[in-house]
This record gives sequence, structure tokens and C-alpha cells, in this order.
Amino acid sequence: MRLTKLLEKIEYTCVQGSPDTEVKNLVNDSRKVEEGSLFFCIKGAVTDGHKYAVDVAAKGAAVLVVQDEVEVSQDVTVIRVADTRLAMALMSAAYFGYPANEMRIIGVTGTKGKTTTTYMVKSILESAGYKVGLIGTIEAIIGEERIPAHNTTPESYTIQEYFRRMADAGCQVVVMEVSSQGLMLERTAGIPFEIGIFTNIEPDHIGPAEHASFEDYLECKSRLFRQCRYGILNADDVHLEAILKGHTCEVETFGLSENAGIRAENMQLVSRPGYLGIAYTVSWKEQSCATVGIEDGGAAGVSAAQEGIVSRGGEARFDVEIDIPGKFSVYNSLTAIAICRHFQVGIEDIRLALKTAKVKGRVEMVKVSDDFTLMIDYAHNAMALQSLLETLREYHPHRLISVFGCGGNRSKLRRYEMGEVSGRLADLTVITSDNPRFEEPEAIIEDIVTGMEKTDGKYIKITDRKEAIAWAIHHGEPGDIIVLAGKGHEDYQEIRGVQYPMDERVLIREILEEDAG
Repeated sequence: MRLTKLLEKIEYTCVQGSPDTEVKNLVNDSRKVEEGSLFFCIKGAVTDGHKYAVDVAAKGAAVLVVQDEVEVSQDVTVIRVADTRLAMALMSAAYFGYPANEMRIIGVTGTKGKTTTTYMVKSILESAGYKVGLIGTIEAIIGEERIPAHNTTPESYTIQEYFRRMADAGCQVVVMEVSSQGLMLERTAGIPFEIGIFTNIEPDHIGPAEHASFEDYLECKSRLFRQCRYGILNADDVHLEAILKGHTCEVETFGLSENAGIRAENMQLVSRPGYLGIAYTVSWKEQSCATVGIEDGGAAGVSAAQEGIVSRGGEARFDVEIDIPGKFSVYNSLTAIAICRHFQVGIEDIRLALKTAKVKGRVEMVKVSDDFTLMIDYAHNAMALQSLLETLREYHPHRLISVFGCGGNRSKLRRYEMGEVSGRLADLTVITSDNPRFEEPEAIIEDIVTGMEKTDGKYIKITDRKEAIAWAIHHGEPGDIIVLAGKGHEDYQEIRGVQYPMDERVLIREILEEDAG
């Protein structure tokens, strides 16, 4: 591809060489440079790509995109821009032929709820006949292909590559998690979001190499609403006004309060052995605005004349039940419903999809007994664990049993805090191993005990995670809720730099098979 095509939406200065240079591929990893590559010199938290300018030129890079001065041979074209990350995002979109313009892009941001919300939206839209791609914390989904994720929001080049593959696969809609880091590092720059979602915000990701302050974290989240056509936001979040500061989108709200445009009422907890859920009534009043459709008039089987269609232009009131417990599930599902009003989805499609939507490792119930409930959840910090245990407390279990560990080579404060939270809220804690990395598991467990002992909570220590899970299952009593926290969707355990296979679902199955044998 000719460099001029890649630069068509970029402000730049050609320091040396020619904008007519032919480019073979785009690279921001010096190890992947080959003859004819364009290399982005990115200033990262760990290293500065400008340091590799001479090396990549020697490897045959045809073009360097820089924001600082570099000295390389005159046969290399050097393009200077104000921000190489922004340039990489816009040039990657051009390289793949602006695939986002061929689909409807939905971005979900917030401290909690992003992953569950994206899967709920995907489930509902697919039940209505749309073909939907997904990018998020767990994976990217393109048709039948599932690609494990390394970041909640991938690098901009990877996003655009996924978009191109999704568009070529016939996707009409893409729903993606948009992290504060993704916004801050320009990974989502230039994406024409049709809809932006705000779930909630609490202090998180604040520290070295992340956000300098909560204010910075909040500001980064707010950028999505200067980049989308419609904004759908949580009316009950105390930071709503700050998130909307400077917004350029049309605004809709959801929540439990009177001022929410889309409301949940009459919430009822649903509980039986092995199952927890929540039911409520959703309602909204007329709002005048056209629905968002696909260019050909909608997905197969979706018609404005269909009975029971919900849209932004009318009123509605109907009951739903979700197979995921807690008030936070109500917020997540309200978000999904609000999005689906833009796609003329039928009420029965919404009900069915919400009833069957499942997210791996997010309050994921695993049937092991007719007497008690066992679930897997990704809660791996104090805030998430507290929210989870408080939610489960509302179901008045006979006992609430928490099984968790903490990762090695991470803050000891997290261990103290998680120990204290579990000690306060669980009737019994089984402290075990998570990803010890380069630390001794027993040392991590003792740090958790330090937090536990600030409370009156009962606990036992079982280092091996499979043994800990087996103990919890074998000692489950009628009416108990047992939660395996921290690993969630992960299917490995990291020990001394090696990731060993370890999926809690597999461990549970092995335990049950061993018991039966």
C-alpha cells in the first residue's frame, strides 16, 4: 500500500524520504520488522520505540513514524507526527480499508459490568437475527472463531484487523469493551462508535503506568461520549455529570431511579438449590428518535412491523428474568435492553436472550448438587469481591463460603484487603493459591491471613487449588452458596513464568468423577 493512502487522515511532516513510498505492513514491535515494513516508534511505559530506529532501519524498514527526532539512513522515509499512538490508530484503519464504516460499532465502558453487558448484547442481537462480533476481556469472537484476549481493549492495529475480519465474515454489529487504558492510549481513536455505553465508575486502575488520579481515570472514560453518536448511561451513578462533561452525543439513561429514561421496577430475587437469579419489570416512556438499522433494512427476520418490537419511538413495559444474581445484573441487562431499542428487537427475543445469556467466569453457576449452589467468578480484587459477596448475602444463604487466593508479584495491599473483605462477609473462607508467579504460594496465603485476622471470620488454608475446591464441595451443606473467586475465565495457573493448564470447570468435573469412582 502506498504511504500517502495511509496518511490521508493524519497531520504530518515528511522529515526525509517520500510519502509515495510503498509499505508492505505496519509494525510496532521491532522484532517483527521485515523488508518494506512501516515501524511506529511508540513511547511506552516500559520502553521507547525511538531507541530501535537504527535497528529497524537496518532490518529493512521502509518508513518510520516518529514523534521525536531520529537519525537513520537517508533511504528510510521518516514521518513525524504529534502522537505516534494516534497515528497508528488512524493509519491502521486506513490500512484495513476502514472496516468499522461497514458495521455498527457499540462501545461499553465502565469500571464493572463491561464483559457481562457485551455478552448480553451479543446474545440478544443474535437471537433477533443479527450477526455480531465481540471484542473484550475474555476473547474476541469472529463467527465461530474465538481468540483469547491479552488486553481488555487490544492495540489499535489488532482492533482494525479484527474489524476487517468481522466485516468480511458478514458481521453487521460489533460490541466491544472500551477500557480507560484503551481510550488513554488512543487504541480506539477514529472508531465511529454508533453507541457508547457507561455502566458505572469507581476508583480503579490508579497508579504507576495506569492513571495518575481518579479524575484522570474518569476523564479518560468520558472520551467515549465525544466519539459516539448515541450515549446510553447509568442515571444512578454519582459521577454521571462528570462523565458527560463536553459530550457530543445524544444521551439516553437507564437505572432504578425516577429520573432514568429506562427503568427497572419490582425487583425480586429468585433462588432455588443450584440456581440464583433476579426478575424485574422494565419500562420506558416515548422518546422521539429514529432507530438504528442495518443498511439493507435489518437482519434476517427483523421487521418494523413485527409484533412486540421495542424501539426508541414508543412506550413499553414488560417482565424479564435473568439467570445471573444481583442488582448489578439488572443494570447490565437494562443496558443491553437500551441498546436493543436501537435495533428493533422483539420483546420475546429480549426475554429469551436474557434468560439464557451466560458469561464464562462471571457469576457462572456450575451444578454439582441439588442441595447447594456453586459458582465461579473473576473477582480478583477487594472491590469486586466485596460487591460479589454482598450480592450473594442478599439471597440469605445457609452459609456463604468464599474460596480464593491472590496473584504473586502484585501488591500485598490487595491481599490484605481481600482477606479482610472475605473475613467480614463470608461465613467461611478457604484460602488457596491463585497465580503465585515467582512467589511462594504459602507466603501469599499468609498475607491474606493478615487481612483475615482483622475480622472474626473463620478460615482454613489449603494451598492446592483443586484440593481447596474439593474440600468446599465435600463440606457443602443444604442452602450454602460457595463461590470460587479470582480465576473466572482463566484456564491456567502461572508458576515461575510458566502457565500450566488449570480450568476450574475441569477441576470440578474431575472431583465429581473421582467421587463417583
